[in-house]
Amino acid sequence: MALIKRKHNSLKAYVHDWLEPDDGINFFSATIIALVLLSLLSLALETEGVRADSGLDPRLLPVVQWINVVVVWVFAAEFALRFWSEGENPLHKGVGGRIRFLLQPVTVADVLAFLPELIAMVFFPDTTSALFPALRALRLFRLFKLARYVPAFAIVGAAVRRAWAPLMAALCVAAAQLYIAAMMLYLIEGDSKPQAFGSIARAMWWAVVTLTTVGYGDVYPETTWGRVAAGLVALAGVGIVAMPTGILASAFAEEFRERHEREQAARRARKEQ
Repeated sequence: MALIKRKHNSLKAYVHDWLEPDDGINFFSATIIALVLLSLLSLALETEGVRADSGLDPRLLPVVQWINVVVVWVFAAEFALRFWSEGENPLHKGVGGRIRFLLQPVTVADVLAFLPELIAMVFFPDTTSALFPALRALRLFRLFKLARYVPAFAIVGAAVRRAWAPLMAALCVAAAQLYIAAMMLYLIEGDSKPQAFGSIARAMWWAVVTLTTVGYGDVYPETTWGRVAAGLVALAGVGIVAMPTGILASAFAEEFRERHEREQAARRARKEQ
């Protein structure tokens, strides 16, 4: 979200507004979004290309790895510019403000999106290939970079924050149902199928699969009363899925409505000026 709404009186202010545009997505933010998507696509291709049984053209792997190198350096340059210009934000002035900036979850994600691979490429080039599996996993943090530039992610975050208390209540209900379901099948089926239901802990897997309506079918009750209990648990699972879905849908609708009302009010205020 943009924080500077004044004329640029310095290069730092210009860079900050460039990184945090007032008028939505600009060329720079569109480029970062494209690089994030490109890096995730290259990650998928790279995990296939390194396999011995891969059907991809072997010449494609060096290209994919080169794309990741470019993305890492671009993200490093972007973060350096952002850290340098963040002093224009009144909340992040001075040493204390920069520390607060670095401790923000989105900033931590920005750092993890490039710094580990950059350190490996610069200081440990000979061992980078051995570290690739772990480094590839850190590329998922690049998804969080989209939260800076794509308005939809901001709406998702606002809706989840709005629905946090009801969602926690739904989680508590789900946890209670899970434990009760596991205990029921332990008491009914524990003796006949000890491998699957011999303890509450063992029955938890069946309870999770059933209550979430996944139903793998690898574990199931065999006695009559066990099947009756399983039917009741399966019906209760519909409510477990529906409850958080309804809560989030309501929060999304409320967030969209409030944002629309704010936009309409801002347009009316501009017309009156």
